[in-house]
Amino acid sequence: MKKILTLFLLLASLSLSAQVYTGIDMLERYGFEELRGKRVGLVTNPSGVDRFLRSTIDILFEAPEVNLVALYGPEHGVRGDAYAGDHVASGKDPKTGLPVYSLYGSTRKPTPEMLKGVDVMVYDIQDVGTRSYTFISTLGLVMRACAEKDIEVIVLDRPNPLGGLKVEGSYVEPGFFSFVSEFRIPYIYGLTVGELAGLINEEGLNCGVDGKEAPLKCRLTVIPMRGWERSMLYKDTGLPWILPSPNIPSEASAIGYPSAGIAGEFGYLHIGVGYTIPFQTFAAPWIDADKLKEKLDSYNISGTAFRTIHYKPLTAKDMQHGVQFFYTDYEAATISLTQFYVMQAVQELYPARNPYKTLGKTRMLDIVCGTDYVRKEFGKRLKVEDIESWWMKDAEAFKELSKNYYLYR
Repeated sequence: MKKILTLFLLLASLSLSAQVYTGIDMLERYGFEELRGKRVGLVTNPSGVDRFLRSTIDILFEAPEVNLVALYGPEHGVRGDAYAGDHVASGKDPKTGLPVYSLYGSTRKPTPEMLKGVDVMVYDIQDVGTRSYTFISTLGLVMRACAEKDIEVIVLDRPNPLGGLKVEGSYVEPGFFSFVSEFRIPYIYGLTVGELAGLINEEGLNCGVDGKEAPLKCRLTVIPMRGWERSMLYKDTGLPWILPSPNIPSEASAIGYPSAGIAGEFGYLHIGVGYTIPFQTFAAPWIDADKLKEKLDSYNISGTAFRTIHYKPLTAKDMQHGVQFFYTDYEAATISLTQFYVMQAVQELYPARNPYKTLGKTRMLDIVCGTDYVRKEFGKRLKVEDIESWWMKDAEAFKELSKNYYLYR
């Protein structure tokens, strides 16, 4: 953590502008000092680019100061050529000829064989700020594997598109740790990926996907950004959005992901995936869009507005009718509860459509939520008031803990 502090103090002394410079930008600016004389492994995907849209792979491969020896592919692969959930194959990168090791295939944690000949592991992927997005789980397993082999880990920091102030959702409970809920953190955690790496490293949260293994602490360095502030959403950074996965094509989808993804696990409501605005709608062929909007408007949900929408996604045969949601006051909105309000409204309009009773999909919902409490309590009558205080019970404590790992004001 001393390296983090040293870099933070150095960057704090620089003049800031509206433009945000990411970790790879700063690594380049200071001549790859942290990588010189070391054999480098890189965990990345297409979102790993500098401010000129040059791939981190190509930057490190072409830098004479850097000896890049291996690439590691998370979900969707190093070059982004695998769809969500698809097996990622190991092989060779066609552009550089470097070996590519899959971290989303037969193993999700680097094996000792994969780490041979690596002195330092670099991580550069755009995060989305939600616990169930698998890239942070990959980071945790990489940190654990590197701790076992005493290999240094360097995280190139990037903005949290949800900002650094929003924290929502309960901690993961015992029995519900998984690759989509690897750490005992809230569903929305309000940290950059570099800050999160510092927290899980120091707080002993790097315990494997079952949450039961002994914590391991790696040698961690974070290369901080320049110019990012906690109140910033991605649109405030001046950086282009490079989709980190196929269904997050914009920063709006990154905000929509924790707003709609849990409801989307049931499949009874279309949430825009397969249409032009993934994670930004709630619709179905049997919904009366006007009635749904009217019902949702009657709740007076803080900072949230709805409009009716009708569309036909490429992945469905029928027209979908429902609502698109917007945050008119992002700070006031509890974005992860949006989907539960919609489910409540749908239940009031269509009582026979209770997904907990008709669909039977419970395990994935539980591990995404990190608990079975939501299913057991909300599933009884689909009222947000039955889970709201419980869902938010850990937020303030986590905010206080997180302050110890803030790299930005």
